[in-house]
Amino acid sequence: MDRFFHLTERRTNLRTEGLAGVTTFLTMVYVVIINPAVLAQAGVDQGAAFVATCLAAAIGSALMGLLANFPIALAPGMGLNAYFAYAVVLGMGVPWQVALGAVFLSGLLFMLVSVLEMREWLINGIPLSLKLGIAAGIGCFLGLIGLKTMGLVIDNPATLLGIGDLREPATLLGAVGFLLIGIFTVWRVPGAIVLGILITAALGVPFGLTEIGGVVSLPPSLAPTFLHLDIAGALGIGITGIVFSFFLVDLLDNTGTLIATTRRAGLMRKDGTVPNLGPALLADSGGAVIGAVLGTSTTVSYMESASGVQAGGRTGLNAVTVAVLFLVTLFLSPLATGVPGFATAPALVFVACLMVQALRELGWEDPTEYVPAVITTLATPFTFSIATGIGLGFITYAMLKTAAGRAREVTAAVWLLAGLCLVKLILG
Repeated sequence: MDRFFHLTERRTNLRTEGLAGVTTFLTMVYVVIINPAVLAQAGVDQGAAFVATCLAAAIGSALMGLLANFPIALAPGMGLNAYFAYAVVLGMGVPWQVALGAVFLSGLLFMLVSVLEMREWLINGIPLSLKLGIAAGIGCFLGLIGLKTMGLVIDNPATLLGIGDLREPATLLGAVGFLLIGIFTVWRVPGAIVLGILITAALGVPFGLTEIGGVVSLPPSLAPTFLHLDIAGALGIGITGIVFSFFLVDLLDNTGTLIATTRRAGLMRKDGTVPNLGPALLADSGGAVIGAVLGTSTTVSYMESASGVQAGGRTGLNAVTVAVLFLVTLFLSPLATGVPGFATAPALVFVACLMVQALRELGWEDPTEYVPAVITTLATPFTFSIATGIGLGFITYAMLKTAAGRAREVTAAVWLLAGLCLVKLILG
C-alpha cells in the first residue's frame, strides 16, 4: 500500500487517508439522494438511477485513485444532471435514452481530446473570466430549479416569476431545510448537506409529506437503465449542440477541480503543471462513459474532494475509500429514494451558492472580461439552457474584445467556439 500509493513520500498514512476518504464521502453523499430524484423527473426509473449513481461514483473514484493516485472523488455532476433532465429531456423533448447517448458521446470526445493532448489547447484558449461565468451560470441554473421545486419561486404571467405560498408545508419545510444546511455549514458539521436533507425529510413525516419504507435493503434492479442509452439517436443532427454542451462543461468542470484540488494537496509542480494529468483525465472521461452505460448523467470530479484534502488526504487511497463507501451505500436505497423533493431542493440551492462564488475571482475593472462572464451567468438560468448561456458568453467576449481594439486577445479556441455557437443559435 505504501509503495503503490506513495504514502510515505506524500507524508501521510493509512489512517489519515481513510479518515480523509470518509470526510470526502460525507460532503458529497447527498448526490445519491438528489441525482436519482432529478433523473426521475426525466422519466428515468428512480431505483435504477440510484444504483447507477452509486456504481458510477464508486467506479469513477476508484479509477481516479488507482490510475492517477489523486485524492479526488467522482460522481454524477450537479448542474449537468439538471441540464440533462430539465433542459434536454423536459425542455427539448429528447428521450432520456437519447440524452444518455449524448452523455456517452461527450465522454468519448473528452477521452479523445485527452489522449490527443488537444485538451491543453482548448482549456488554455478559454479565458478565465468565461470559465468563472460558466461555473456561476450552472450554479444559478441549479438554484432556480431548487427554488422552483421547493415552491418558493413560481410562475407569474405578469412578472414572469413570483414568490410561492410559504403557508404550504412543503415550501416552508424546504426553506427551513436550506437554513439548516447553512447553519450546519457555518458550524462546520461534517456532512452538512446530507444531514440537512435527512432532517428536512423527517420534519415532513407529521404532515404526511414523507413516506420512507425502511433504511436498509438489497439494491434495486439496474435493468431499467443499464445499456438503455441510444447512441444512434444521439448522433442525429439535432443533438449535436447537446453533445457539445455536455462535453464543454465536463471538460471545464473536471479541469478546474483537478487544478484546484491538486494545488491544495501540494501535488502541483512549481511551474503550475499537474503530474499524472493524463491518467486523471482518462479516469474522468472513462467515468462519464461508464456512467452513461449504467444509466446516469455525466460523471465529474467533485470539488467536495477538497474537504478530504483539508483532512489530510494526499493520495488515491482517499478516493478508493470513497469508492468503497459508495458501494456500501447501495444497500441504503429505501432511505435515498424515499426522500421527497422538498427535502432535496434546498441542497440544490445551497450547492448553487457554492458555485456562484466563482464570480469573486473576476477582473471587475475590465468590462471586456466581466460583461461576457455575467452574460453567461444570467443567460444560463433565464434561457434555461447551459448551452445557450455558454454560447452567448463566447460571442459577447469576442465582440467586445474586437470593439475595444483588442481582437488579438481573443484566442483561436474562443473564435472557433464563438463561431460554432453563433451558427447553432441562428439555425436553432
